[in-house]
Amino acid sequence: MPLFNHAATVSGVAREVLRRYAELLVVDDGSTDGGAATLDGLPLTVLRHAANRGKGAAILTAARWARERGFTHLLTIDADGQHFPDDIEILLARGREWPNAIVIGARDFNTPNVPAASRFGRQFSAFWARVQTGRAVGDIQSGLRLYPLTVFAALRLGARRYAFEVEIVIKALWHGFTVSEVPVRVHYPPARERVSHFHQWRDNLRVALLNTRLTARALLPIPHRQFIADGDGQVTALNPCQVVLAQLRRRENPLRLGVSAAWGVFWGSLALPGARQMFLLWGVGWFNLNRLIAFSAEKLALPPLVPALCIEAGHRLRHGEWLTEFSWRTLGWQFLDRCWEWILGSLLVAPALALTVGAAVWLLGKVLRHGVNLVK
Repeated sequence: MPLFNHAATVSGVAREVLRRYAELLVVDDGSTDGGAATLDGLPLTVLRHAANRGKGAAILTAARWARERGFTHLLTIDADGQHFPDDIEILLARGREWPNAIVIGARDFNTPNVPAASRFGRQFSAFWARVQTGRAVGDIQSGLRLYPLTVFAALRLGARRYAFEVEIVIKALWHGFTVSEVPVRVHYPPARERVSHFHQWRDNLRVALLNTRLTARALLPIPHRQFIADGDGQVTALNPCQVVLAQLRRRENPLRLGVSAAWGVFWGSLALPGARQMFLLWGVGWFNLNRLIAFSAEKLALPPLVPALCIEAGHRLRHGEWLTEFSWRTLGWQFLDRCWEWILGSLLVAPALALTVGAAVWLLGKVLRHGVNLVK
């Protein structure tokens, strides 16, 4: 239980947890209100940071403590009383089914006094999680969650405050871990009684900067290092070459490869410099397309060939004939006309090229997949 200045609620939450479970660790993250003193006499362990270092830092401290004592999992619950300790068993049950998954307690917001900022924050983070990973995570900010300790050893994590809970989920999905959500209840007191240490501007800025970094990394068509469970259930790492081999063994769906190629060519061909990369990235994440295929296919639309085709198509639409004169007059003085024709022509060329390339990749995938089946 990370603790920072929740003296009014931490003792009650701790007692409810200890009624059901024998082991509770509280990491006092530099509290100044004496909250840790309210836990005196309870059968639990308290670790203390001399100064406030952030919720993520408190969770990392707890993870180190748990690993040193041979635990396999770490369950976190906030000290502010918003979670119901009865719901811990729901997460543990899912963790027993999927021991290498991060299990998140997805809060039911159909309850009184839910802050508007919490509703917006959840939707905002869910959108970017979908863009960055292609996976739907409904409540990436929930503090009630179960971590396999292997995830902390496998991932490089930079965030130390509230953004930590977003970063660890995104990177876990990138690196092959499963993230599962189970519904849980939540309690919010009236606004006048609520104590929150989430700073509206400072912490939202940290989350925005984190999303910028994660989105930039998601743009790169470079495979992430993957972690899988071996035959004994131990989590081991795969290097990038092994990642490619693993993809081949899974024989990726040819339709997905074709759609990925079509998506990349379409946005690469469309005359929307700058904005097209944003739409390309969004679709790759949102529809869970193959990044390597999509970003490689986009490069097929680089100048000068495809823009020239678009200009020719646009000129044909405007004037009923092909552009055959290439001079200072047509490419210089009439530059704005050529830009307009590029935009107009791309509306025809982009979907045509996307369908052509997508169909070719799909057929190639079908042939290769059939070949793999024959060899097998």
